[in-house]
Amino acid sequence: MSVAVLAALLGLALVDSTSFGTLVLPLMMLLSPRVRTRNVVVHLGVLAVFYLGVGVLLMLGAEAAVAVVGPLLESRVARAAQLALGVALVVLSFVLDPRMAAKRRARRGLPPRRPSAWRRRALGADATLPVVVGVALLAGAVEVASMLPYLGAVGLIVTAGVGRATQLAVLAGYVAVMVAPALVLLAVRRAGGRRLEPRLARLEAWLTTRTAGASAWVVGVIGVLVGLDAVGALLPDA
Repeated sequence: MSVAVLAALLGLALVDSTSFGTLVLPLMMLLSPRVRTRNVVVHLGVLAVFYLGVGVLLMLGAEAAVAVVGPLLESRVARAAQLALGVALVVLSFVLDPRMAAKRRARRGLPPRRPSAWRRRALGADATLPVVVGVALLAGAVEVASMLPYLGAVGLIVTAGVGRATQLAVLAGYVAVMVAPALVLLAVRRAGGRRLEPRLARLEAWLTTRTAGASAWVVGVIGVLVGLDAVGALLPDA
């Protein structure tokens, strides 16, 4: 494997390290007044294993499995189920949208929910391991189809002309680089302690503004794409 390919893979891995699951969610955990190292490490570990598994499946020929299952997925029943899934995802995006949630609470006469309430339950120090694992898997599942750098990296590894063992080793190194920045931030947070809290508070406010509703948008867009694909298959002449 050439130095140029390795350099390209390193750059792609660093881009992937800034995704919602690999950086934003761990950073939200680190913004908690009480950081639980175990939860951050488990979150990153689950994501790393998830992406490693996806890469291995692609390398080992998941396309062959798709070729076998594909005809079954082309039936009208399967397409109708796909359309229902797309509609459900679009509806879910409105449920997740914090602005829509605020309007629903206002109509019922309820006070605004604190923006960080869901973070405490899912990302705070008191989050249970099943919740941490579930959040990590959900983040990976939502992001994997849109993480073009990762898919491109797998393609580079496969076409690099090296053996399977080397491919797997390089893929493992790629995934390690993906989660490394968040682990560095964890070490800095643990070392800095309360001295970092003022800066973290400002960063949390900025992050809340920039990421509010991001997950809802992602879910909604995926739902629209899934639904349109189903409609195109069910009504080819439409």
